[in-house]
Amino acid sequence: MSVRPSAVALTPLLVFLALFFGAGLYYTAQGEPMGFYQLRAPVAILPALALGLWLARRRGVPPQATLLSGMGESNVMLMCLIFLLAGAFAMVSKGVGAVDAVVALGLGALPPALILPGLFLVASFVSLSIGTSMGTVAAVVPIALGVADAAGLDRVLVTGAVLGGAMFGDNLSIISDTTIAATRSQGAEMRDKFRENLRIAAPAALVTVLLLATMGESSPVPPSESTASPWLVLPYLLVLVLAVAGIDVVLVLGIGIVAAGLAGLGLAPEYGPVDFVGDIYAGFESMVEITLLSILIGGLAALIKATGGLDWLAGVIARFARGHTGRRSGELSIAALAAGTDALTANNTVAILVSGSLARDIAQRHGISPRRAASVLDIFACVLQGVLPYGAQVLLAASLGALSPLALAGSVHYCWLLALSALGFMLWPRRKAAATQAG
Repeated sequence: MSVRPSAVALTPLLVFLALFFGAGLYYTAQGEPMGFYQLRAPVAILPALALGLWLARRRGVPPQATLLSGMGESNVMLMCLIFLLAGAFAMVSKGVGAVDAVVALGLGALPPALILPGLFLVASFVSLSIGTSMGTVAAVVPIALGVADAAGLDRVLVTGAVLGGAMFGDNLSIISDTTIAATRSQGAEMRDKFRENLRIAAPAALVTVLLLATMGESSPVPPSESTASPWLVLPYLLVLVLAVAGIDVVLVLGIGIVAAGLAGLGLAPEYGPVDFVGDIYAGFESMVEITLLSILIGGLAALIKATGGLDWLAGVIARFARGHTGRRSGELSIAALAAGTDALTANNTVAILVSGSLARDIAQRHGISPRRAASVLDIFACVLQGVLPYGAQVLLAASLGALSPLALAGSVHYCWLLALSALGFMLWPRRKAAATQAG
């Protein structure tokens, strides 16, 4: 049944964003350091779902059937499975000491003049391996602050370098929830999206390394006290190699979980089978919120689409693009959509989940390949998330270092450079064939 495009159909999404964003502002004003995480997104979306069901009934759309079809859509279910496996791999890897091994190896090889770029690269590899910028910030920032104090470096500069590296790795990691959400929502392959992102992110990362190498003067750093075996890095390398080789991500994560567990059982004396199975379940638990939100947003997106909301918004974006259907206007529209939604939600994964369906529609209308759409969507959600003073990553890093979130946001050089690099790639003329190649 065809339904006329309607702005009213977007009201449930606006209700969700208003509740989530409004509660975050309120609690932040009350002095809560993690104000945007007091009202959890899966709870904030419930009134929006109720409104969406009511609007669907009013427009003659079967409400419950539409909701359930969206919640159970195959891409949504696959996304949830990947989330759970990614959480298990990250938790097992952390439990066996692989994160400590990576940090110890990286810091132990750094000469004093390369402390800042080295911290950026260490954070990049940790985040690329475990697939979470929050986990990387929590793991690396305390160590980096000790390095900063020992080397006499500015703590804001050091923390900004770590946060930039965390966002770089998170944006590229095949087990990151943002990557999973972006690729599944756009129908892109992980390998293709990784390659597309790398083309854009690598120049920004290289300039960041060169820039950090010119900043600050440091003294020699005492050797790390970590006793973790350097061989524990191997499961990370295995996952990266298999993912880049194009192996199915579910299989890659399954192999990674087993490899990390075997490495821990063989190389970590205090790690046993009970710890292994416990860490797997703890990894599942760590992904409960994003899994629930993915299912519920799948239902909300189906309701909004069925009642004409996405068609109306796509028409508005087309009018803002002055009727052009070219690649540039489409990519700029996706970038603005991702950044704007992240500014409202203060969560890059939520932003991608909320805007994914519309971004895919824009990509199809403007002849943008799925891999390019997924890349632009992920990049601009991550760019803004890395510099939002009220975003979780900045707030966590600032609280660990007793720093001002505003001062820290201005020192995340990589995110600012990534935005410039992405805009440069988007505005650079390309052959039509290259722009429309399937991802």
